[in-house]
Amino acid sequence: MRPERQHACAGRAGQSGLVLIALLLMLMLVGVGALAAAEVWATSAKRERESELLWVGEQYRKAIESYWRTTPGPRKILPSSVEQLLNDERFPNPVHHLRAAYRDPMAPDTDLEPILVNNALIGVHSVSKAAPMKHAHFPPRYQQFALAEDYSQWQFIFQLPTAGRNPGLMPAPAPTPMPNPGALSGMPGRQ
Repeated sequence: MRPERQHACAGRAGQSGLVLIALLLMLMLVGVGALAAAEVWATSAKRERESELLWVGEQYRKAIESYWRTTPGPRKILPSSVEQLLNDERFPNPVHHLRAAYRDPMAPDTDLEPILVNNALIGVHSVSKAAPMKHAHFPPRYQQFALAEDYSQWQFIFQLPTAGRNPGLMPAPAPTPMPNPGALSGMPGRQ
């Protein structure tokens, strides 16, 4: 082989090596960028589910309050199940305090866990043991959520008005979560 031809082949091999290194470097940068984008997406999705949990929990709390306030007569009662919030048959025309039995946004394959006191539904909470991202800027009623170590501690409870402000009413019992997995199962959930 001629020396000039041999020199040209060596130059092309060196250029090919540089192109290969540049290509590998570019692929590595694309991979790092994709990982960063996936992390941002996961964080955004979790924040969105947290917002949904706050909204869903508040819907349950409002529905329990509505059920209690619309009880005919001076003695107010709380519902014993979510079914009563969905279809309150104490009236000639059934009242729907809650549109649907919503699923747990933090554990989408499960329902929210009911909180019962003396067989009365006072609230709901998530079953997720994941740590929350949100630790501040909660509505005043839910300021205690800032200290929660997991989502199951985000309890959406209807607090009965105190007897001092409403004569003839019993003060609210201290809430003690009592698991009742069957109370919400089988209800249609938000998809």
